[in-house]
Amino acid sequence: MKINVFGAGLAGCEAAWQIARRGVGVRLYEMKPLKKTPAHKSDMFCELICSNSLKAARIESAAGLLKEEMRRMGSLLMEAADNCAVPAGGALAVDRDRFSSEVTQRLREHPLIEIISEEVRSIPEDGITVIATGPLTSDALADRLSELCGSPLHFFDAAAPVITAESIDMEYAFTASRYDKGGDDAYINCPMNKEEYEAFHAALVSAERAPRHDVDVMNPKVYEGCMPVEILAQRGLDTLRFGPMKPVGLRDPKTGHRPWAVLQLRTENAEKTMYNLVGFQTNLRFPEQKRVFGMIPALHNAEYVRYGVMHRNTYLESPRLLSADYSMKEYPGIFFAGQMTGVEGYMESASSGLLAGINAVRRLKGQQTVILPRETMTGALADYISNSVSKDFQPMGANLGILPELSVHIRDKKERAAAYSQRGLAALDTMLEEINYGTDNG
Repeated sequence: MKINVFGAGLAGCEAAWQIARRGVGVRLYEMKPLKKTPAHKSDMFCELICSNSLKAARIESAAGLLKEEMRRMGSLLMEAADNCAVPAGGALAVDRDRFSSEVTQRLREHPLIEIISEEVRSIPEDGITVIATGPLTSDALADRLSELCGSPLHFFDAAAPVITAESIDMEYAFTASRYDKGGDDAYINCPMNKEEYEAFHAALVSAERAPRHDVDVMNPKVYEGCMPVEILAQRGLDTLRFGPMKPVGLRDPKTGHRPWAVLQLRTENAEKTMYNLVGFQTNLRFPEQKRVFGMIPALHNAEYVRYGVMHRNTYLESPRLLSADYSMKEYPGIFFAGQMTGVEGYMESASSGLLAGINAVRRLKGQQTVILPRETMTGALADYISNSVSKDFQPMGANLGILPELSVHIRDKKERAAAYSQRGLAALDTMLEEINYGTDNG
Protein backbone atom coordinates (compact mmCIF):
# COMPACT_ATOMS: atom_id res chain seq x y z
CA MET A 1 0.00 0.00 0.00
CA LYS A 2 1.34 3.43 -0.94
CA ILE A 3 1.25 6.61 1.14
CA ASN A 4 0.08 9.83 -0.52
CA VAL A 5 2.15 13.00 -0.14
CA PHE A 6 0.63 16.26 -1.39
CA GLY A 7 3.15 18.93 -2.32
CA ALA A 8 6.81 18.78 -3.35
CA GLY A 9 8.08 21.71 -1.33
CA LEU A 10 10.60 21.25 1.46
CA ALA A 11 8.22 19.45 3.83
CA GLY A 12 6.68 17.22 1.17
CA CYS A 13 10.02 16.21 -0.32
CA GLU A 14 11.43 15.32 3.09
CA ALA A 15 8.29 13.37 4.01
CA ALA A 16 8.37 11.41 0.73
CA TRP A 17 12.03 10.54 1.22
CA GLN A 18 11.55 9.35 4.79
CA ILE A 19 8.66 7.14 3.73
CA ALA A 20 10.55 5.61 0.80
CA ARG A 21 13.74 4.94 2.76
CA ARG A 22 11.62 2.82 5.09
CA GLY A 23 10.58 0.58 2.20
CA VAL A 24 7.09 1.98 1.62
CA GLY A 25 5.81 3.25 -1.72
CA VAL A 26 4.96 6.93 -2.17
CA ARG A 27 2.64 8.80 -4.51
CA LEU A 28 4.06 12.33 -4.54
CA TYR A 29 1.58 14.83 -5.99
CA GLU A 30 2.86 18.18 -7.27
CA MET A 31 0.87 20.62 -9.42
CA LYS A 32 3.99 22.13 -11.03
CA PRO A 33 4.70 22.48 -13.90
CA LEU A 34 1.04 22.23 -14.95
CA LYS A 35 0.02 25.00 -12.57
CA LYS A 36 2.08 27.59 -10.72
CA THR A 37 1.41 30.44 -8.32
CA PRO A 38 2.94 33.88 -9.00
CA ALA A 39 5.67 33.03 -6.44
CA HIS A 40 6.85 29.92 -8.30
CA LYS A 41 9.56 30.37 -10.91
CA SER A 42 11.07 26.89 -11.29
CA ASP A 43 9.62 23.56 -12.38
CA MET A 44 11.85 21.74 -9.90
CA PHE A 45 10.86 20.47 -6.46
CA CYS A 46 11.95 22.08 -3.19
CA GLU A 47 12.07 25.57 -4.65
CA LEU A 48 13.52 28.20 -2.30
CA ILE A 49 11.20 31.09 -3.03
CA CYS A 50 12.75 33.69 -0.72
CA SER A 51 16.29 33.67 0.66
CA ASN A 52 18.86 30.98 -0.09
CA SER A 53 20.01 31.05 3.55
CA LEU A 54 19.06 28.23 5.90
CA LYS A 55 20.08 30.34 8.92
CA ALA A 56 22.92 29.80 11.38
CA ALA A 57 25.32 26.94 10.79
CA ARG A 58 26.85 26.58 14.25
CA ILE A 59 25.29 23.84 16.35
CA GLU A 60 25.29 26.12 19.40
CA SER A 61 22.26 28.00 18.06
CA ALA A 62 18.58 27.22 17.65
CA ALA A 63 18.78 26.96 13.85
CA GLY A 64 22.04 25.01 13.97
CA LEU A 65 20.68 22.57 16.54
CA LEU A 66 17.65 21.87 14.37
CA LYS A 67 19.80 21.16 11.32
CA GLU A 68 22.15 18.85 13.24
CA GLU A 69 19.17 16.89 14.58
CA MET A 70 17.91 16.48 11.03
CA ARG A 71 21.32 15.27 9.86
CA ARG A 72 21.32 12.59 12.54
CA MET A 73 17.83 11.48 11.52
CA GLY A 74 18.85 10.98 7.88
CA SER A 75 17.40 14.13 6.31
CA LEU A 76 17.60 14.28 2.51
CA LEU A 77 17.38 18.07 2.54
CA MET A 78 20.27 18.47 4.96
CA GLU A 79 22.40 16.16 2.83
CA ALA A 80 21.55 18.20 -0.28
CA ALA A 81 22.12 21.50 1.56
CA ASP A 82 25.56 20.43 2.75
CA ASN A 83 26.44 19.30 -0.79
CA CYS A 84 25.27 22.60 -2.32
CA ALA A 85 26.59 25.04 0.31
CA VAL A 86 28.00 28.40 -0.75
CA PRO A 87 30.11 30.83 1.35
CA ALA A 88 27.86 32.72 3.76
CA GLY A 89 29.85 33.53 6.87
CA GLY A 90 28.21 31.91 9.89
CA ALA A 91 25.13 30.79 7.98
CA LEU A 92 24.42 27.73 5.87
CA ALA A 93 23.42 29.06 2.47
CA VAL A 94 22.97 27.05 -0.70
CA ASP A 95 23.09 27.42 -4.46
CA ARG A 96 19.32 27.33 -4.78
CA ASP A 97 19.21 25.85 -8.28
CA ARG A 98 21.70 23.08 -7.45
CA PHE A 99 19.85 22.39 -4.21
CA SER A 100 16.46 22.04 -5.92
CA SER A 101 17.99 20.02 -8.75
CA GLU A 102 19.66 17.53 -6.42
CA VAL A 103 16.50 16.97 -4.36
CA THR A 104 14.37 16.62 -7.49
CA GLN A 105 16.77 14.12 -9.05
CA ARG A 106 17.04 12.02 -5.89
CA LEU A 107 13.26 11.75 -5.60
CA ARG A 108 12.66 11.05 -9.27
CA GLU A 109 15.28 8.30 -9.28
CA HIS A 110 13.97 6.52 -6.20
CA PRO A 111 12.17 3.31 -7.26
CA LEU A 112 9.52 3.60 -4.54
CA ILE A 113 8.49 7.18 -5.34
CA GLU A 114 5.87 7.78 -8.01
CA ILE A 115 5.64 11.40 -9.17
CA ILE A 116 2.13 12.53 -10.14
CA SER A 117 1.95 15.96 -11.82
CA GLU A 118 -1.54 17.21 -11.10
CA GLU A 119 -3.41 19.58 -8.80
CA VAL A 120 -4.95 17.84 -5.79
CA ARG A 121 -8.55 18.89 -5.28
CA SER A 122 -9.78 16.34 -2.74
CA ILE A 123 -8.51 14.28 0.20
CA PRO A 124 -8.71 10.47 0.14
CA GLU A 125 -11.08 8.97 2.68
CA ASP A 126 -8.90 5.93 3.32
CA GLY A 127 -5.21 5.09 3.51
CA ILE A 128 -2.46 7.37 4.82
CA THR A 129 -1.90 10.88 3.46
CA VAL A 130 0.63 13.60 4.26
CA ILE A 131 -0.57 17.08 3.28
CA ALA A 132 2.32 19.49 2.75
CA THR A 133 0.98 22.01 0.26
CA GLY A 134 2.21 25.03 2.20
CA PRO A 135 1.07 28.65 2.36
CA LEU A 136 0.46 28.63 -1.41
CA THR A 137 -2.18 25.88 -1.22
CA SER A 138 -4.56 26.08 -4.17
CA ASP A 139 -8.04 27.48 -3.58
CA ALA A 140 -9.76 24.18 -4.33
CA LEU A 141 -7.73 22.21 -1.81
CA ALA A 142 -7.94 25.02 0.75
CA ASP A 143 -11.73 24.75 0.58
CA ARG A 144 -11.54 21.00 1.21
CA LEU A 145 -9.16 21.53 4.13
CA SER A 146 -11.51 24.08 5.66
CA GLU A 147 -14.31 21.51 5.52
CA LEU A 148 -12.06 18.83 7.00
CA CYS A 149 -10.88 21.07 9.85
CA GLY A 150 -14.31 22.44 10.64
CA SER A 151 -13.21 26.07 10.26
CA PRO A 152 -11.59 28.36 7.69
CA LEU A 153 -7.81 28.34 7.45
CA HIS A 154 -6.04 31.23 9.14
CA PHE A 155 -4.80 34.15 7.10
CA PHE A 156 -1.88 35.38 9.14
CA ASP A 157 -1.70 39.09 8.41
CA ALA A 158 0.14 40.44 11.45
CA ALA A 159 2.03 39.23 14.49
CA ALA A 160 3.47 41.02 17.48
CA PRO A 161 7.06 40.42 18.60
CA VAL A 162 7.84 37.72 21.15
CA ILE A 163 10.64 38.14 23.71
CA THR A 164 12.28 35.92 26.33
CA ALA A 165 11.00 36.23 29.89
CA GLU A 166 14.48 36.46 31.36
CA SER A 167 15.32 39.52 29.27
CA ILE A 168 12.47 41.60 30.75
CA ASP A 169 13.84 44.03 33.35
CA MET A 170 11.39 43.58 36.21
CA GLU A 171 12.87 46.61 37.97
CA TYR A 172 10.72 48.56 35.51
CA ALA A 173 7.75 46.19 35.31
CA PHE A 174 5.08 44.62 37.52
CA THR A 175 2.66 41.70 37.29
CA ALA A 176 -1.08 42.40 37.49
CA SER A 177 -4.37 42.13 35.64
CA ARG A 178 -6.67 45.07 35.08
CA TYR A 179 -8.80 45.76 38.14
CA ASP A 180 -7.03 42.79 39.81
CA LYS A 181 -9.05 40.33 37.74
CA GLY A 182 -7.56 37.02 36.56
CA GLY A 183 -4.67 36.71 39.01
CA ASP A 184 -1.56 38.78 39.58
CA ASP A 185 0.55 36.83 37.10
CA ALA A 186 -1.78 37.11 34.10
CA TYR A 187 0.25 39.91 32.50
CA ILE A 188 3.60 41.59 32.89
CA ASN A 189 3.02 45.33 32.70
CA CYS A 190 5.65 47.73 31.36
CA PRO A 191 4.75 51.25 32.55
CA MET A 192 5.89 54.55 31.04
CA ASN A 193 5.66 58.09 32.34
CA LYS A 194 4.54 61.00 30.16
CA GLU A 195 8.05 61.97 29.02
CA GLU A 196 9.03 58.37 28.21
CA TYR A 197 5.80 57.76 26.31
CA GLU A 198 6.05 60.90 24.18
CA ALA A 199 9.66 60.11 23.24
CA PHE A 200 8.63 56.55 22.36
CA HIS A 201 5.67 57.79 20.28
CA ALA A 202 7.88 60.18 18.31
CA ALA A 203 10.35 57.41 17.52
CA LEU A 204 7.60 54.97 16.57
CA VAL A 205 5.85 57.18 14.01
CA SER A 206 9.14 58.07 12.31
CA ALA A 207 10.70 54.57 12.34
CA GLU A 208 11.62 52.83 9.09
CA ARG A 209 9.13 50.22 7.88
CA ALA A 210 9.66 47.06 5.89
CA PRO A 211 8.50 47.19 2.25
CA ARG A 212 5.03 45.79 1.56
CA HIS A 213 4.01 44.15 -1.71
CA ASP A 214 1.23 41.64 -1.09
CA VAL A 215 -1.52 43.48 0.79
CA ASP A 216 -2.60 47.03 1.55
CA VAL A 217 -2.24 47.21 5.32
CA MET A 218 -4.00 50.55 5.35
CA ASN A 219 -7.32 49.07 4.20
CA PRO A 220 -9.44 49.53 7.36
CA LYS A 221 -12.22 47.19 6.24
CA VAL A 222 -9.86 44.23 6.12
CA TYR A 223 -7.04 45.01 8.51
CA GLU A 224 -8.46 47.22 11.28
CA GLY A 225 -8.29 44.29 13.71
CA CYS A 226 -4.57 43.81 13.09
CA MET A 227 -3.49 47.37 12.32
CA PRO A 228 0.26 47.89 12.79
CA VAL A 229 1.02 49.75 16.01
CA GLU A 230 2.99 52.38 14.06
CA ILE A 231 -0.10 53.13 11.93
CA LEU A 232 -2.25 53.47 15.03
CA ALA A 233 0.30 55.84 16.53
CA GLN A 234 0.05 58.10 13.47
CA ARG A 235 -3.59 58.80 14.30
CA GLY A 236 -2.64 60.94 17.26
CA LEU A 237 -0.40 61.27 20.28
CA ASP A 238 -2.88 59.63 22.64
CA THR A 239 -4.25 56.92 20.32
CA LEU A 240 -2.09 54.19 21.86
CA ARG A 241 -2.95 55.36 25.39
CA PHE A 242 -6.60 54.73 24.59
CA GLY A 243 -5.80 51.52 22.72
CA PRO A 244 -3.18 48.82 23.28
CA MET A 245 -1.25 50.91 25.85
CA LYS A 246 -4.19 52.05 27.96
CA PRO A 247 -3.33 52.16 31.68
CA VAL A 248 -6.92 51.89 32.89
CA GLY A 249 -7.40 49.45 35.78
CA LEU A 250 -3.69 49.20 36.57
CA ARG A 251 -1.66 50.68 39.43
CA ASP A 252 2.12 50.57 39.58
CA PRO A 253 3.05 49.24 43.04
CA LYS A 254 6.33 51.18 42.94
CA THR A 255 4.59 54.55 42.64
CA GLY A 256 1.10 53.78 43.91
CA HIS A 257 -0.32 55.58 40.87
CA ARG A 258 -1.75 54.69 37.49
CA PRO A 259 0.98 54.90 34.82
CA TRP A 260 0.73 57.33 31.91
CA ALA A 261 0.86 54.40 29.47
CA VAL A 262 1.42 50.64 29.78
CA LEU A 263 2.57 47.92 27.41
CA GLN A 264 1.23 44.56 28.53
CA LEU A 265 3.14 41.30 27.93
CA ARG A 266 1.19 38.05 27.66
CA THR A 267 2.72 34.61 28.07
CA GLU A 268 3.26 32.52 24.92
CA ASN A 269 3.75 29.14 26.62
CA ALA A 270 2.81 27.26 29.78
CA GLU A 271 6.35 27.52 31.15
CA LYS A 272 6.19 31.33 30.82
CA THR A 273 9.59 31.56 29.17
CA MET A 274 8.29 33.71 26.29
CA TYR A 275 6.00 36.75 26.20
CA ASN A 276 4.37 38.62 23.34
CA LEU A 277 3.91 42.37 23.17
CA VAL A 278 0.11 42.69 23.33
CA GLY A 279 -1.32 44.82 20.53
CA PHE A 280 2.10 45.51 19.02
CA GLN A 281 1.71 43.86 15.62
CA THR A 282 4.09 45.77 13.41
CA ASN A 283 5.65 46.22 10.01
CA LEU A 284 8.81 47.96 11.23
CA ARG A 285 12.18 46.65 10.08
CA PHE A 286 13.70 44.28 12.60
CA PRO A 287 16.50 46.63 13.79
CA GLU A 288 13.90 49.37 14.22
CA GLN A 289 11.74 47.11 16.38
CA LYS A 290 14.68 46.47 18.68
CA ARG A 291 15.58 50.18 18.82
CA VAL A 292 12.10 51.66 19.26
CA PHE A 293 10.56 49.04 21.54
CA GLY A 294 13.78 49.14 23.57
CA MET A 295 12.80 52.69 24.59
CA ILE A 296 10.18 51.11 26.86
CA PRO A 297 12.16 50.91 30.13
CA ALA A 298 11.37 47.27 30.93
CA LEU A 299 12.44 46.20 27.42
CA HIS A 300 15.80 47.99 27.17
CA ASN A 301 17.60 44.62 27.12
CA ALA A 302 14.85 42.54 25.44
CA GLU A 303 15.91 39.41 23.53
CA TYR A 304 13.63 38.71 20.59
CA VAL A 305 12.46 35.16 19.92
CA ARG A 306 10.46 36.42 16.96
CA TYR A 307 10.20 39.92 15.55
CA GLY A 308 6.84 41.27 14.47
CA VAL A 309 5.95 40.45 10.88
CA MET A 310 3.18 41.10 8.37
CA HIS A 311 2.49 38.82 5.44
CA ARG A 312 -0.17 36.48 4.17
CA ASN A 313 0.16 32.85 5.08
CA THR A 314 -2.31 29.97 5.16
CA TYR A 315 -2.05 27.83 8.28
CA LEU A 316 -4.11 25.59 10.54
CA GLU A 317 -5.40 26.08 14.05
CA SER A 318 -2.94 23.32 14.86
CA PRO A 319 -3.24 23.08 18.68
CA ARG A 320 -6.88 22.14 18.22
CA LEU A 321 -6.32 19.85 15.25
CA LEU A 322 -2.90 18.19 15.37
CA SER A 323 -0.94 15.92 17.68
CA ALA A 324 2.81 16.19 18.24
CA ASP A 325 3.36 13.45 15.63
CA TYR A 326 1.76 15.82 13.05
CA SER A 327 -1.33 13.64 12.57
CA MET A 328 -4.87 14.91 12.93
CA LYS A 329 -6.43 14.16 16.31
CA GLU A 330 -9.78 13.31 14.73
CA TYR A 331 -8.44 11.61 11.57
CA PRO A 332 -5.15 9.88 12.54
CA GLY A 333 -4.53 8.66 8.98
CA ILE A 334 -4.06 12.26 7.80
CA PHE A 335 -0.80 14.03 8.57
CA PHE A 336 0.16 17.64 7.92
CA ALA A 337 3.64 19.06 7.42
CA GLY A 338 5.31 22.34 6.57
CA GLN A 339 4.35 25.95 7.18
CA MET A 340 0.65 25.19 7.21
CA THR A 341 1.16 23.48 10.59
CA GLY A 342 2.48 26.69 12.14
CA VAL A 343 6.22 26.12 11.89
CA GLU A 344 7.98 28.97 10.16
CA GLY A 345 11.16 28.68 8.10
CA TYR A 346 12.77 26.43 5.50
CA MET A 347 14.32 23.86 7.82
CA GLU A 348 11.48 24.07 10.31
CA SER A 349 9.15 23.02 7.49
CA ALA A 350 11.48 20.23 6.45
CA SER A 351 11.75 18.97 10.03
CA SER A 352 7.98 18.65 10.26
CA GLY A 353 7.98 16.73 6.96
CA LEU A 354 10.67 14.43 8.34
CA LEU A 355 8.60 13.57 11.42
CA ALA A 356 5.35 13.31 9.47
CA GLY A 357 6.96 10.91 6.99
CA ILE A 358 8.42 8.72 9.74
CA ASN A 359 5.12 8.59 11.59
CA ALA A 360 3.03 7.99 8.48
CA VAL A 361 4.97 4.76 7.94
CA ARG A 362 4.61 3.76 11.57
CA ARG A 363 0.87 4.34 11.46
CA LEU A 364 0.60 2.29 8.26
CA LYS A 365 2.43 -0.58 9.99
CA GLY A 366 0.35 -0.35 13.16
CA GLN A 367 3.30 0.88 15.25
CA GLN A 368 3.28 3.61 17.87
CA THR A 369 4.24 6.97 16.39
CA VAL A 370 7.38 8.80 17.49
CA ILE A 371 7.08 11.84 19.74
CA LEU A 372 10.47 13.50 20.12
CA PRO A 373 11.56 14.94 23.47
CA ARG A 374 10.84 18.64 23.97
CA GLU A 375 14.54 19.09 24.72
CA THR A 376 15.18 18.60 20.99
CA MET A 377 14.41 21.50 18.67
CA THR A 378 12.45 19.20 16.35
CA GLY A 379 10.38 17.97 19.28
CA ALA A 380 9.91 21.45 20.72
CA LEU A 381 8.48 22.72 17.41
CA ALA A 382 6.12 19.74 17.24
CA ASP A 383 5.04 20.41 20.82
CA TYR A 384 4.50 24.10 20.11
CA ILE A 385 2.16 23.55 17.18
CA SER A 386 0.17 20.87 19.02
CA ASN A 387 0.09 22.18 22.59
CA SER A 388 0.42 25.97 22.42
CA VAL A 389 -1.64 27.69 25.11
CA SER A 390 -1.59 31.05 23.36
CA LYS A 391 -5.04 32.48 22.74
CA ASP A 392 -3.82 33.74 19.39
CA PHE A 393 -1.82 30.87 17.88
CA GLN A 394 0.76 32.14 15.40
CA PRO A 395 3.57 30.50 13.41
CA MET A 396 6.93 30.02 15.14
CA GLY A 397 10.44 29.29 13.96
CA ALA A 398 13.27 27.53 15.77
CA ASN A 399 14.39 29.44 18.87
CA LEU A 400 15.78 28.58 22.27
CA GLY A 401 12.72 30.09 23.98
CA ILE A 402 10.50 27.11 23.08
CA LEU A 403 12.86 24.62 24.77
CA PRO A 404 12.35 23.64 28.43
CA GLU A 405 14.51 25.72 30.74
CA LEU A 406 17.90 24.37 31.77
CA SER A 407 18.20 22.96 35.28
CA VAL A 408 21.02 25.43 35.99
CA HIS A 409 20.90 29.11 35.04
CA ILE A 410 23.78 30.13 32.77
CA ARG A 411 24.27 33.88 32.31
CA ASP A 412 26.57 33.80 29.28
CA LYS A 413 24.44 33.59 26.11
CA LYS A 414 26.87 31.47 24.10
CA GLU A 415 27.43 29.03 26.96
CA ARG A 416 23.68 28.83 27.57
CA ALA A 417 23.00 28.09 23.87
CA ALA A 418 25.72 25.43 23.88
CA ALA A 419 24.14 23.78 26.93
CA TYR A 420 20.74 23.70 25.22
CA SER A 421 22.28 22.11 22.14
CA GLN A 422 24.25 19.50 24.08
CA ARG A 423 21.15 18.52 26.03
CA GLY A 424 18.99 18.35 22.89
CA LEU A 425 21.39 16.18 20.91
CA ALA A 426 21.89 13.84 23.88
CA ALA A 427 18.11 13.42 24.13
CA LEU A 428 17.85 12.73 20.41
CA ASP A 429 20.67 10.20 20.43
CA THR A 430 18.78 7.98 22.86
CA MET A 431 16.01 7.65 20.26
CA LEU A 432 17.97 7.32 17.03
CA GLU A 433 17.73 3.53 16.93
CA GLU A 434 13.94 3.75 17.14
CA ILE A 435 13.75 6.65 14.66
CA ASN A 436 15.95 4.94 12.05
CA TYR A 437 14.36 1.50 12.46
CA GLY A 438 13.48 0.00 9.10
CA THR A 439 15.80 2.22 7.05
CA ASP A 440 19.02 1.35 5.30
CA ASN A 441 20.77 2.90 8.35
CA GLY A 442 19.00 0.87 10.97
